[in-house]
Amino acid sequence: FTGSDGNSTIFGIGQHVDISTAALINGIASHADDYDDTHVDTPVHPSGPVASALFALAEWMGGVTGEEFLAAFVAGIETECKLGVAVFPEHYNVGWHITSTTGSVGAAVAVGKLLGLDTKQMQRAISIASVQVIGMHESFGTDTKPFHVGAAAQAGLTSALLAKNNFGGSLEGLEAKRGWSHVVSTRENLTEEFSTFGEVWETTKNTFKPFPCDRIIHAAIDGWIQIHQEAKEKGLDVTKISNVTARTHPRVLFLTDDPEPETGLAGKFSVYHAAAVALLYGEATPSQFTDKAVQNKTVIALREKVHVTSDDKVSEHEAYVAVEFDSGEKLEVHVEHCIGSYENPLDAEFLQKKFVDHVSTQIGEERAKRALKAFVGIANSTDVGRIAQAFEE
Repeated sequence: FTGSDGNSTIFGIGQHVDISTAALINGIASHADDYDDTHVDTPVHPSGPVASALFALAEWMGGVTGEEFLAAFVAGIETECKLGVAVFPEHYNVGWHITSTTGSVGAAVAVGKLLGLDTKQMQRAISIASVQVIGMHESFGTDTKPFHVGAAAQAGLTSALLAKNNFGGSLEGLEAKRGWSHVVSTRENLTEEFSTFGEVWETTKNTFKPFPCDRIIHAAIDGWIQIHQEAKEKGLDVTKISNVTARTHPRVLFLTDDPEPETGLAGKFSVYHAAAVALLYGEATPSQFTDKAVQNKTVIALREKVHVTSDDKVSEHEAYVAVEFDSGEKLEVHVEHCIGSYENPLDAEFLQKKFVDHVSTQIGEERAKRALKAFVGIANSTDVGRIAQAFEE
């Protein structure tokens, strides 16, 4: 429905489009499964907006080296996450989708660095991006949520290109009294956070998701999967459960208190559905968050037995879960640091398998492995834009 002429690629299908469309579509795809990265100190999923804009631009420009690309990528991630820390949690708690509200600015900085913007041009790029605020919690569990990320990538790219051509904008778009930080949050701490820019690296605080759903329920899922495994070892029937409980951080119910999700997307934001599939199947993969899985009668029956309470003393990466069986036996698990957290990170083998397994469903295993090799070797690339060719036949 948008431009079909251009040399930027939509990953996975190989279609060439204009750079703006590529940034939009790849940005949407990056967040469609809620299976992306997450910054430790905020709920920002930083790579989607920044990488989607940069890859589109790199193909259009040609000759962008891996070193140039990664420097721009880190600049964008640092900006995005610093902004997130400066306004979190107030900004998030009123309903803003912090990934996209910060992502447009992060993408603008990344693209601006690759374009070689001077100081005033970069300030204007940031300002232009900052007025394109997009994303609210009301869209969570719908197709519109990943659209936030694609729109942020597109907005950041457009902002930097406009600034490159001396399109006007405020030089204080973020910090001014009527600028971004004061408008989108009741608290802002930009000066303090950005005083550590280039010293305290937010990129090193990035983590990766083991489960394709809201990060806030990962600790509980981790615990329920452990209980599934223990039940199996003890010969307990997971279809004969009488009660399921969890004590979690308050944000779990704030974001995922949906006892009757109707779609797979909605299931990603239902702690009740997550409990049911983790206990029944011992895993939480994309196949557990489909329309079919959400409408499964066995899943629904177990979902109705799940009870969750909030506890301010429980951290976001922690959960206390318990399951009572019809036999009277009770299994309990305390997850202090869930799998995929900063303290319990996913290893390279897990991440590579995750990539190949899921990309293979779209382009086949051979091409998926070729794409993985290209991404892993990006630092040594002499033309990052050519990486998209790894997805093609």
